[in-house]
Amino acid sequence: MPNDIVLISGNSNVSLATEICESLWQPLGLAQVRRFSDGEILVEIGENVRGRDTFVIQSTCFPVNDNLMELLLIIDALKRASARRITAVIPYYGYARQDRKAAPRVPISAKLVADLLTAAGTTRVLAMDLHAGQIQGFFNIPVDHLFAAPVLLNHIKEAYVNGDNTDIILVSPDAGGVERTRYLAKRLSAPLAIVDKRREAPNVAKAMNIIGDVKGRRALIIDDMVDTAGTLTQAADFVKSKGAVDVVACATHPVFSGQAVDLINHSSLTQVVVTNTIPLNPGGRDLSKIKVLSVASLLAEAIRRIHQEDSISSLFV
Repeated sequence: MPNDIVLISGNSNVSLATEICESLWQPLGLAQVRRFSDGEILVEIGENVRGRDTFVIQSTCFPVNDNLMELLLIIDALKRASARRITAVIPYYGYARQDRKAAPRVPISAKLVADLLTAAGTTRVLAMDLHAGQIQGFFNIPVDHLFAAPVLLNHIKEAYVNGDNTDIILVSPDAGGVERTRYLAKRLSAPLAIVDKRREAPNVAKAMNIIGDVKGRRALIIDDMVDTAGTLTQAADFVKSKGAVDVVACATHPVFSGQAVDLINHSSLTQVVVTNTIPLNPGGRDLSKIKVLSVASLLAEAIRRIHQEDSISSLFV
């Protein structure tokens, strides 16, 4: 690739940024992101970016506010250093679940984050599996929205598909995820089931019924993220109780907050397949049920095409 491209990473997911750079045969740009003694963030770009095409790779995962502030400050530093274009590569977009007014007197935080990124100097956004697709419309700059589906599909075909797929069924853990699950089911020529649940409070859900027949099948629960894992593990136990012989989950973003890993380990799930949009921190936890797939090559190809002004529409499927 030409030498007018610069790839910069914050501290949120350096391992993914390094993989992306390796896929592009590009070095990771020189940048330091440090803290003052009072917690303020200091950013220093260590190379000339004037007139160059810059990409900032940063997931706004835990600690969300720190990582978001790092991203904003890096973008501001690049803008003030006269970078030609600044693309925010956000594998995981924090605050995405707050995409509408679900109650009186609450903010639309996903829109506020979009405004902050634009005000900081972002000229383009590259994101993956946004919790709500309409978040693209919160920006007044181009947004490329990638999906991890090709990576998940390849793994499912290799690990779980047998012959004519008569032994697997794809399950949506709620009504909101039906479109995502249907897309994968169609690609796999597999049947679809839906878990009907009622959310009683934030991060608290109760499974009520299942639409579809999972008896005697291997059930693959499809979701965009695993946060507290309450919804996921409850759906898995419910599906298992309806006669599924095996239950596996596939999701893009491993948020894994609170006791999520413990819930997974004590649930009916035999494996949870996720991607590396968010780095896993073992912290003494048993991660034996977690399988991590890399989306580095997919993001790298999108970056290459954006830089070379090529179409990336083929990557959206």
